[in-house]
Amino acid sequence: MTPQAGDPRVGEPEQHEFAFASFDSLEGVPVLAPAPAGTPAYQRLYQSVRRILPGGLIAILVALSATWLADHYGAPVMLFALLIGMAVNFVGQDARCRPGIDFMARTVLRLGVALLGARITLDQVSSLGGKVLVIAAGGVILTILAGWALSRALKLKPDFGILTGGAVAICGASAALALSSVLPQTPTRERDTTLTVVGVTTLSTIAMVIYPVIAAALGLSHTQTGVFLGATIHDVAQVVGAGYGVSKETGDTATIVKLFRVALLLPTILVVALMFRSKMTAGPSGKRPPLVPMFLVGFVVLVAINSSGAVATGIMEQAGTASRWCLVTAIAALGAKTSLGELVYVGWKPVLLIVAETAVVLAWVLAMLLLG
Repeated sequence: MTPQAGDPRVGEPEQHEFAFASFDSLEGVPVLAPAPAGTPAYQRLYQSVRRILPGGLIAILVALSATWLADHYGAPVMLFALLIGMAVNFVGQDARCRPGIDFMARTVLRLGVALLGARITLDQVSSLGGKVLVIAAGGVILTILAGWALSRALKLKPDFGILTGGAVAICGASAALALSSVLPQTPTRERDTTLTVVGVTTLSTIAMVIYPVIAAALGLSHTQTGVFLGATIHDVAQVVGAGYGVSKETGDTATIVKLFRVALLLPTILVVALMFRSKMTAGPSGKRPPLVPMFLVGFVVLVAINSSGAVATGIMEQAGTASRWCLVTAIAALGAKTSLGELVYVGWKPVLLIVAETAVVLAWVLAMLLLG
């Protein structure tokens, strides 16, 4: 996945690296020019907001446009946000807009992942029963391991296999963004993340249409169909669409199973962060990022609060909605930082890898439902 001889990018390392100078300093906000000593705090805040505002407003505008298109045409909002963002890639390279784009692509992203915890309760997880939990958790583990093994067989980077495997296994675009934030910094990490988002979103949309037909052909019950859809389809929105398109019982079951897979994002990121700890680049302070990022702490806290019932359901629902908006805006910013031309060079192997991972989780879940 690196440029080969004859590639027109060879000989232009500075330009190529700039195009993907992306997720550095992931633990905090964009690096801003230090204010002179003695500058009041309110003035420093004003200067920071002023730098972030141009690019941030563009990412928000792209997110709003993508949401409108998704609402009117029924296509995945994440895919719309990514494609529209890529269409305004020239903005992402503008020095005036770059700080805001960076802020949306990493800090707002992490806020969105943390807020995902507001959608999950321990009661939901316990209601599934042991067998369903084994099916869902086993699918996540098997798919990530398959991604790692297949990436090595295809002579791709192992971390790319873990990135795609985690996205397929857990929650599509959201998992891809979260996992990317704890993988080592490389010149192609942003391109790999973009490709993963496009791949899992496309396959998830196809699955939303095809998988209910497969379930009907196999004679699965409404509950079994819900488990099948919730444990195999990549993105939450497509799981909901497919499940409730069959029946309310199927939709409720599919949604709860899917949210359990989302909950598995926490241990997955912890394991991945530990695996690549030695390869993480030190930040400006000379220290590596913490093993447990703060956005994961926020995720756990919100799951605990939501499970306790201490906060009104309506407030937690609003937090879940805010999570969706944060992730759509982060995807829009990621698109604005990605050149469409760069994706031409990835070849067929990454596409085959994502398809193979999708087939692995599909085969596992069907085998467990039909033979278990």
